[in-house]
Amino acid sequence: MPQDFQLLPKIINGAVGSMTGVACVYPLDFVKTRLQNQQIGPNGEKQYTSIADCFRKSIRNEGILGMYRGISVIFLLVSPEKAVKLAANDYFRFHLTQTDGSLPMPHQMLAGAAAGCFQVLVATPMEFIKIQLQDAGRVAKDGRVTERITARSIFAKMYRERGIFGLYRGIGPTAFRDILFSLIYFPLFAGINDLGPRKANSEDAVPWVSFLGGLIAGCTSAFVVTPFDVVKTRLQALKKRAGEQEFHGIMDCFVKTWRNEGITALFKGGLCRIMVISPMYGIVQTIYFLGVGEAICDKLFK
Repeated sequence: MPQDFQLLPKIINGAVGSMTGVACVYPLDFVKTRLQNQQIGPNGEKQYTSIADCFRKSIRNEGILGMYRGISVIFLLVSPEKAVKLAANDYFRFHLTQTDGSLPMPHQMLAGAAAGCFQVLVATPMEFIKIQLQDAGRVAKDGRVTERITARSIFAKMYRERGIFGLYRGIGPTAFRDILFSLIYFPLFAGINDLGPRKANSEDAVPWVSFLGGLIAGCTSAFVVTPFDVVKTRLQALKKRAGEQEFHGIMDCFVKTWRNEGITALFKGGLCRIMVISPMYGIVQTIYFLGVGEAICDKLFK
């Protein structure tokens, strides 16, 4: 690796930024999962009628802390996931940059897609466990979770029944979602970031430009890949309410969802997903470019 590319500071930047972003938007992610897993009944009945209704019912039945169910798993795994994704994108961009300093759009997209591939390896088990924890109250009869469901119990049950590969249930749609997301997100963010004013005596953009770039790029990418996120969520949700369909693979889930609930069902939770992803990536990118990792490494290794 070239000596002027420092990987460790970028990993630290990604970890700190992602944990901060997740803490800010996690309740919205909780609601997004519930809305995506909800299937319309034969008479058009719905458990949740809107984002606000899902918030209200979830808080009433499970309390404020219930909205943070599964966040410990995210904190444990989100750091390597987002850190690897952001650092990998920079790594590939660095090596794909041409000798004249330019980085053609196909190279930017390739760097983003490669970063998404690395993300999938970490994201799939994390998302699988998170969805079981977030969806527990929805599948309970009255919305309350009577048995204690923990990340450890989910991991142990799946490992016992299907081995370590059981945690990679839903890896197909996760790969489609994350690789396509990164392929769109990183070139778009870089384009927006390059348009803004620079810091004094620096080539880096001012913080508000990085925040705005993360916001817009995150919003656009999140909307485009929402159908894959819906399919992934439904395939990873093991427990169903009475009368809900089972799915056997990506195409089966796409076809049944479209046929029984319409095309709009593939964008369920889309607004909520945008409300989660857009500010989270704005926060992540702002902190990433503030250079927290560089400061930490300077103190540790000087």
